[in-house]
Amino acid sequence: MAHSARDLRRDCYAAVDIGASSGRVVVGFVEDGRIHLEEVHRFDNRQVRRGGHDCWDIDLLYGELVRGLALCKEAGFAPKSVGIDTWGVDFVLLDADDNLVGDAVAYRDERTQGMFEVADAIMSPEELYRRTGIQRQPFNTIYQFLALQRENPEQLEAAETFLMIPDYLGFLLTGEKALEYTNASTTGLLNAETGAWDETVLARFNIPRRLFRNVTMAGACLGPVKPSIAEKIGYDTCVVLPATHDTGSAFLAVPACDLPAVFLSSGTWSLLGVENRSPLTTAAAYGENFTNEGGYHFRYRFLKNIMGLWMIQSIRRELNGITYVVDEKAIRKGRLHQYMRVEGLGQEVGFEDLIRAADEAECAGVQASIVNVNDDRFLSPDSMIEEILEACEETGQAVPQTLGELMLCVYESLARCYREAVEGLSSLAGHGYKSINIVGGGCRDGHLNRRTAEVCGLPVYAGPVEGTALGNLAVQMLADGVFPHLKAVRAAIAESFDVQKVEP
Repeated sequence: MAHSARDLRRDCYAAVDIGASSGRVVVGFVEDGRIHLEEVHRFDNRQVRRGGHDCWDIDLLYGELVRGLALCKEAGFAPKSVGIDTWGVDFVLLDADDNLVGDAVAYRDERTQGMFEVADAIMSPEELYRRTGIQRQPFNTIYQFLALQRENPEQLEAAETFLMIPDYLGFLLTGEKALEYTNASTTGLLNAETGAWDETVLARFNIPRRLFRNVTMAGACLGPVKPSIAEKIGYDTCVVLPATHDTGSAFLAVPACDLPAVFLSSGTWSLLGVENRSPLTTAAAYGENFTNEGGYHFRYRFLKNIMGLWMIQSIRRELNGITYVVDEKAIRKGRLHQYMRVEGLGQEVGFEDLIRAADEAECAGVQASIVNVNDDRFLSPDSMIEEILEACEETGQAVPQTLGELMLCVYESLARCYREAVEGLSSLAGHGYKSINIVGGGCRDGHLNRRTAEVCGLPVYAGPVEGTALGNLAVQMLADGVFPHLKAVRAAIAESFDVQKVEP
C-alpha cells in the first residue's frame, strides 16, 4: 500500500540489525509508555568466495538496507533516525578516494590460522590482554591484520581509512565516517582503560595509525542521509550511532530481573556476562578467557563468547541440504545419510523439529555425550554433524545414532558451558548471581532455556526476542529525548514485552 507524505508516521525510529546469517529492518515507536515494534523487512546474509577467502557480500547488505528503509514508507513510516548494528571484528579498508581496498573478509575465514604464534612472538598474550581486555579468539581484528600483512601488504599500503562493517554502511548512507566505540572495542586494538586506540599495540604490531580515526560514542548523530538516498527511500532521515556491535545493543535491552543477574545474548553466538563500570583485566580474568567489550556510555560488557546457536543452525542447514558438504570418510560411515532419513521430518527441517527430537531423546532417558562447544573445530567445519560425531568418538563417548541424540549432545554441551561461564563470573566477582536473563532469538528455544535453568541452578528469564533491535532503537530514543535515561528504557522494555520465567 502506498502512503502519501501527509499520512506517514514520523515519531518513529528504524533499527537495521544485521547478524551473521540474516538481517532485518525494524521500526519502533512509543505509545502510552509502551514500546511497539514492526518488522518491515527481513533478508539473508551470505558469505561469498572471493580471492580464496570467505567474504561478506557488502553490496547485497547495502542494497537490502536501502530496500528496507524504502519499505518503511510503504508500511506508513518515515523514521526520524536510523541506526545500524552488526556483528563485531570484521572491517573494510578504503583508499584515498574512499574506494574499497580488497574484500570484506569474514571472521570465519581460515586466513587467521597460525596467527596466535605470530602475535605471541610480538607481544605476550597476557600483556595484550592487560592492555585491551579482549578475549583471545582467532578471528579478532588484530589477528586479521597480521594475516593481511603477510598475504596482501599492498592493501595496507594503499589504505587510508579503516571502518568496521556498520560504520561502512553508515558511511554509504551519509558520506560521513565514524568508528563507534562498542564495535571498535572488539578489535583487540583499543586500550581497555582509556577507550582510545592503544598506540603501543598499533606500533608493536606495525598496524598503520593513520587508518584509525578517534572513536565516537553511541548516541552521536552521524548526519542526514545523502539526497540520493532520501530520494530512493522516499523521506529524509538521519543516521544515529547505536551500540553498533549487536551484542552491545542486545545487552541494552535486557530488563535485568532478579539482580544481580547474568545477561545472555543468545543468537549465532552466546554472549554471557555482566555489565561493569570498569574493565577487569587481571590474570584470573585472562585465565578464564573473559572479554571486556565496550558497552553503552562507556560501560564494559564483561562476558564470554560461547559458540551458541551456530551449531544448531549448521545442523539444520545440513539437514535441509543448503550447505550439505560431505567427505569420503563420512560417505563410508554413512552417518550423514542416516540423519537425512529421519522419520517424521517434513521436507523443510525447522528448529522446532530439532527441539522436539531433543525432547524425545531426553524423555527416552538418553545419556547425552558432551563436546567442547568452543573448540575451533566447530567454527567452520565442512559438516557440523560429522564434526560432532568425530569429537564424541575421539573422546571415547557414545557416538549419537539418532537426530535426538545429536541434538541432546549439543544442548547439554551448551548448557554446561553456560554453567562454567557463570561459575567463572561468580569466582571473579566474589559473589553469586540470582538469575540468568536471556534475550535474542535463542530465548525462544524452550529446551535450551529449561536445561540452562536446571544445569546452572538459576531461574531463567527468557525475552524479549527482539533484544538487539530493541537496544538499537533504545539508543535512538535516548538521543531524541523520548526517555531520560537507560533505566527508564529498560523499565519500558520490561512493561512492553513478554518475559517468561523458567525455574530450575
